[in-house]
Amino acid sequence: MQIVSTIKEMCSISEGVRTAGQIIALVPTMGYFHEGHLSLMREGRRRGDVLVVSLFINPAQFGEDEDYASYPRDFSKDKNIAEGIGVDILFVPTVEEMYPEGYQSFVEVETVTKPMEGQFRPTHFRGVTTVVAKLFNIVRPHSAIFGEKDFQQLVVIRRMVEDLNMGVEIIGMPIVRERDGLAMSSRNTYLTFEQRKAALNLNRSLQKASQFFRSGERNPKRIIEAAKEVIEREQDVTIEYVEVRDAKTLEEIEIIREEAVIALAMKVGKVRLIDNLVFRDP
Repeated sequence: MQIVSTIKEMCSISEGVRTAGQIIALVPTMGYFHEGHLSLMREGRRRGDVLVVSLFINPAQFGEDEDYASYPRDFSKDKNIAEGIGVDILFVPTVEEMYPEGYQSFVEVETVTKPMEGQFRPTHFRGVTTVVAKLFNIVRPHSAIFGEKDFQQLVVIRRMVEDLNMGVEIIGMPIVRERDGLAMSSRNTYLTFEQRKAALNLNRSLQKASQFFRSGERNPKRIIEAAKEVIEREQDVTIEYVEVRDAKTLEEIEIIREEAVIALAMKVGKVRLIDNLVFRDP
């Protein structure tokens, strides 16, 4: 596995790979790898002749009072994991490399960034779309693989790629969960034993919503009420949002007729967690 830290070297490698007619698959990450990341890497390995994994904790997508400084980091462990799974190139640029002095260009996607996460993290997606656009320009992948746990992010990136004619195939991969149902996340390490028990209500609430849907309920308001009732059983939990929206456009819907997503965010103590489930008719 080759470790690359400069944009110039990464661009040179990408140019050579494409000139040789090989396929590049990219998995963008912020590191601290878990099985969720590995599922993306395995898919990238399957799709590409050359698998590039970027490891960059992007300050532009963190708000002023968020956890950029304390976000979990373990480069040595990540390097060993990536090498073990067959990553060809680990791209690890510095903040100064990605955002040099005088940097002032950002990519903004408008409507789909406004609801849900956008209500609580108004600058978040501008940082996401900017860094992903930069990675696409640097790595020049044929495909890029993202997890469905960050469902709104996936919708936003697909919108950006289509609107800006980027020519990158965007692959969404299913949420990977712990044995107890908690969606895998680097931030799970923040949870105390008691908080982790409380956090399980995220998945329980989604299962309740799924049960309502499978029984024939198509009214989003009733499904949301059922999900909230489960979450509110825990005292150390604060709901930020529980919403049901069109899975492709994230538009509000009055009745579920096509594929829809229930997405939620809550705080367990000070730890912010998100999760979702897509409603699909059999």
